[in-house]
Amino acid sequence: MNGELDRLSTRVSRRTVLGLAAAAGVTLAACGRSDDGAGATSTDAADLRGIAADAYVFGYPLVLMDATRTAFEAIVPTNRFLHADSLPTPARRDLVRVNIDTLYSISWLDLAAEPIVLRVPAVESGRFWVMQFLDAWTNTVHSPGSIQPRVGPDAPGPPYTYVVTGPGWAGEVPDDAVRLEMPTPTVWLIGRIQVDGVEDVPAVRARQRELALVPLGDWLAGRPAPEGSVKPVETTTPPAFRVGSMDASSFFTRLCALMAVNPPAPEDAPALARFARIGIRPGGAVTGISAADLAAGVATARRQLPTYTDPDTTVANGWEYSTELGDYGTDYRLRARVAQQGLGANLPEHAIYPNLDGLADTDGTPNRYRLRFPPDQIPPVDAFWSITAYDGDGFLIPHPSGVHSVGHHIPPVPNPDGSLEIAVQYEHPGSAVPPGNWLPIPDAGPFSLTMRLYAPQPSVLRGEWRPPALEPAP
Repeated sequence: MNGELDRLSTRVSRRTVLGLAAAAGVTLAACGRSDDGAGATSTDAADLRGIAADAYVFGYPLVLMDATRTAFEAIVPTNRFLHADSLPTPARRDLVRVNIDTLYSISWLDLAAEPIVLRVPAVESGRFWVMQFLDAWTNTVHSPGSIQPRVGPDAPGPPYTYVVTGPGWAGEVPDDAVRLEMPTPTVWLIGRIQVDGVEDVPAVRARQRELALVPLGDWLAGRPAPEGSVKPVETTTPPAFRVGSMDASSFFTRLCALMAVNPPAPEDAPALARFARIGIRPGGAVTGISAADLAAGVATARRQLPTYTDPDTTVANGWEYSTELGDYGTDYRLRARVAQQGLGANLPEHAIYPNLDGLADTDGTPNRYRLRFPPDQIPPVDAFWSITAYDGDGFLIPHPSGVHSVGHHIPPVPNPDGSLEIAVQYEHPGSAVPPGNWLPIPDAGPFSLTMRLYAPQPSVLRGEWRPPALEPAP
C-alpha cells in the first residue's frame, strides 16, 4: 500500500512541505492526566491497555494532521497557497517516491471564523487537475477537478468558484459559486496540476498563479486576499518523527484537545464510548489507567501499526494497490496506516498507485525486463498514466539518461498490433526501442516501480483490469 504523499525522512523546510510529507510538530495544552488507575486487576489492566492501543490508532491521523499543519504554518500563513515551482530530481533525498507527474499547490484552511473562497482558473483542455479537501481526520470530503469540476446552474465555470464552509455555518454563498461543506474547521487543501515534463513547468506555474484563496467577507467586498510571506524555516527533527516519539500522556493530551476543536464523526460514537473508560474524549483527561499501562498500550499500537495489511489490497501480477483509500469510515487501522505511509492519499476515482518490487541484477549481472500491455489492456484512464522507477530506498535513480518515468512526459509508441511494450533495464535497449518505451532502473540491487493511474476508469476500480507482470526480457 502506498499513498501519493510519502513520509518525511530528514527535515522540514519549504521543499518538504511542498512534498506533502507526513510532518508533525507542536504540543497543545488542553486536557491532562488525572487518576493513575492503580489497583486494577491484571485482567482489567490488559483490557485497559487494549483500549489505549486502539485509542492511539484512532487518534493518530488527527494528531499527525495537526502537526503537519503546524509545520506548514511555520512557513506560510493559514489560508494561503504554497506552490511547488519545479520537478524533483534524484538529488532530492528528503522524500521517498516523489511524484513527477503533477505540481502541487497546498494550503491549510481555518474555517472557524468564516468560509474561504477558492477560485480555480480555466485550465486548458486535456490537462488533469484536482483540488482535494481533507478534513482533520484525513478523509477526503470533496475533490473537484478536471474530470468532475462540481458546477451549479448559476456557476457553470470556468473559472470555478467554491465556497468552503465549516460545520454549523448557515450563511448564503454567491450565486456563481458552489458550496463545499466540511465537517471540521481544520481543512487540508491539496491541489495537483498535471505537468508534462520540465519544459511544461512554466505553463503550470501560470495556472498556479491564477489560483486564489480569499476569505468570504473579503470576496464579497471585492477585496484581495491579505498578503502573506513564505518563511524559509528549517528544523532538525522531522515532526512526524516527533509524533512517533511522543510519550503516551502527551499524545493523548494533544488528542483530547484536538477532538474538542475537530469533533469525531457521529459513527465514531461506539469507539468513543469505549475510549471514555480511560478518559479519552473531546476535551477530556486520561483517567483510570496507570501510566505504565497507558504507555504499554501505545507501544503495542506503534509496534503493530506498521505491519498492518489492508485485507482489501489488490495483489495482481506482482503489483499491489488499494482501491479503498481516501474515505475510511470506521476502518481506523486502515486510516492510521495510510496516514503513516502516505498522508493525503487521493480517492481512487482520482488516482490509483500500483507498486511493484524487483531486483536489478542477478549475481552482479544486470537484469533486463519487459512490461507488455496487450492491445485491450493499455491502462484505462480518463486522464493519463505513468510508471516511475525508484531505487531500493525509494529515491529517483540518477541514471545517465535523465529518464525517470514513462507514460506521458515522452509518450510511448505502441506496436503495430496496438500492444505496448516497455523495456525496463539499466542499459539502453537499442535504437529499435522508441525513447518513451524505455524505463531505466539501477544496474544492481533492489528497485521498485510505481504506476500512477489518473482518473482510472471503472474497469480499474472494479478490479477487472490488472497491470501486467514484469517479465524477463527474451
